[in-house]
Amino acid sequence: MDNISERKKTTRGREGGKIKRTSGGQGLRKIVQAGWAVITNGYMKAFSPDGPMIYQGPLKQVCTPGMNCYSCPGALGSCPIGSMQAVLSGRSRDFPFYVVGYLALIGLFVGRFICGWLCIFGLIQELLYKIPTPKLRVPEGPDRILRYLKYGILLVMVVGLPLLYRNEAGAGEPFFCKYICPVGTLEGGVPLMILNETLRNVIGWLFAWKFLILVICIAASIFIYRPFCKYICPLGAFYGLFQKVSLVRMRHDEGLCVDCGLCAKKCRMDVDPRVSPNSSECIRCRACIKACPMSALSMGIGSSDNVTEAEEGGKVV
Repeated sequence: MDNISERKKTTRGREGGKIKRTSGGQGLRKIVQAGWAVITNGYMKAFSPDGPMIYQGPLKQVCTPGMNCYSCPGALGSCPIGSMQAVLSGRSRDFPFYVVGYLALIGLFVGRFICGWLCIFGLIQELLYKIPTPKLRVPEGPDRILRYLKYGILLVMVVGLPLLYRNEAGAGEPFFCKYICPVGTLEGGVPLMILNETLRNVIGWLFAWKFLILVICIAASIFIYRPFCKYICPLGAFYGLFQKVSLVRMRHDEGLCVDCGLCAKKCRMDVDPRVSPNSSECIRCRACIKACPMSALSMGIGSSDNVTEAEEGGKVV
């Protein structure tokens, strides 16, 4: 245990006896996010002068792991939430085994890693948050309640209503995509309206309503970090169900931790890794790992949430 004590001593800052703050190291994550956005929305023919065309090739049969609207002119894949609703709202009322199994497999392997690294709308929210303005933090009580909203949206708007509601023709509706999703409005609705004069001439109340939701999300993202991800996103809610049992996990080493609190302060999803390293709200951005001066936080495969003894060379010391 002497090695642990020495590490604690040597990693303390010399100025005022405080522990030095380390960089969040988020540059690589931004590159991955931007690169994935380009890869999954690479159908450039849709933006040609001849007019917009939504890609309909074989790749459209594959769901992207993150939110990415099917109707985005450049999208090469399908949105998993939209695909799930499309199957549930069909006349045959089939269960979307492929989509649910696909998402469950991702969740069981990496949890909400997709939210932090491969979600385009997550990247957009983060860039908006960088606009230099005073930042807001939702009070703890309302914040805790609002966090459950995305699970209600998943249960009611994504699964319940598309499955149970039927019109006169016997078909359901993709309620979340049709009435709420700001991702679809930004990536699909707005570009199609800009590129297609015919669509601009038939704008109705529904587009106006969804555009209002988009404006609210954009405005909120300037002051609150990832509000859509925290309170609305049903895909994040689905992945969050698997966070505590996913193969890739966060680990907090209580033997190394000195309770400086830098990890919790660095987390913009308002998670305290010391208390709940595998919280369903964590997006696996690794900012807390980079911020920890004691290397008490790590991410690996099959790790325990909390350990009380440090391991060195495969042995407990």
